[in-house]
Amino acid sequence: MSHLPLLTRRTFLTGVGASIVAAAFPFASSPALAAGAQAKEFRIGYQKAASTLVLLKSHGTLEKRLAPLGITVKWTEFPAGPQLLEGLNVGAIDFGYVGEAPPVFAQAAGANFVYTAYEIPTPHAEGILVHQDAPIKTVADLKGKKIALNKGSDVHWFLIAALQKSGVKFSEIEPVYLAPADARAAFERGAIDAWAIWDPFLEAAKRQSNARLLTDAQGIASHHQFFLSARPFAEQHGDVLAITMDEVSREGAWVRGHFGEAAAQLAPIQGLDASVIEAGLRHYEHIYKPVDAGVLAEQQRIADTFTDLRLIPKKIVTTEAALSAKA
Repeated sequence: MSHLPLLTRRTFLTGVGASIVAAAFPFASSPALAAGAQAKEFRIGYQKAASTLVLLKSHGTLEKRLAPLGITVKWTEFPAGPQLLEGLNVGAIDFGYVGEAPPVFAQAAGANFVYTAYEIPTPHAEGILVHQDAPIKTVADLKGKKIALNKGSDVHWFLIAALQKSGVKFSEIEPVYLAPADARAAFERGAIDAWAIWDPFLEAAKRQSNARLLTDAQGIASHHQFFLSARPFAEQHGDVLAITMDEVSREGAWVRGHFGEAAAQLAPIQGLDASVIEAGLRHYEHIYKPVDAGVLAEQQRIADTFTDLRLIPKKIVTTEAALSAKA
């Protein structure tokens, strides 16, 4: 594609992804790494809703960048973040993109991964839906109600944080753990009172179902998105990850300038109307940065809350999932 020109190794280190490369992969240009064992296959996990990665896969620019290194790319689709992190935990993938909560659950389960980069906050990209004619007017009105969510996903934390802010305990609602497609079906037949969900499913339901947005995450949760890597892969193949984040950053920059075209390309892949996808794309920033202490502190808050609610089996320290720390 003309909008994502191939770059030399020297150029990409000073290009769009330079800050991520420098902060997350200080060893990316190490002669020892270049001389050492090189990966032959780079396995990426993605979700159909992860638009930047879906476009990167469709455009094939990462494959072109990695081909001179003798590396092929294998893409594996997952229905949501928790399943993707399970794939990383069992060694089926090397790299993936998920929301805030899945890394916490995965770290508590012993997954050996590192935070690679994050997308700046996108609180308008997730929300809680209720039926148009429902008497539910505030989050406090959700007390005692059945609420669908994908267990272990970013909306798991968002829902808990929204309830806490309104003085409602998580134990005072009835969570119904469903994947997005099943949750929408349950919502449309009236089997649940509310649904916590993210874009583009959020925008689709707002337009196509009898749904009303009760609240999005603004002022409640940051809704960070994270790129995660298997620790052994990150430690051994920094060049691959540096190139990948450079291409991801370039793809994100293209999306920000071409929302309509990006939506048109995603429509047949995601199975949604292009106008729905474009509205959802505009809720994301598509800007990626190195993970820092502040972001890890926010993750620690989520982890501590999940520990207190006994949603994870033990206390974790999120900084142990930084590249400089050993698992």
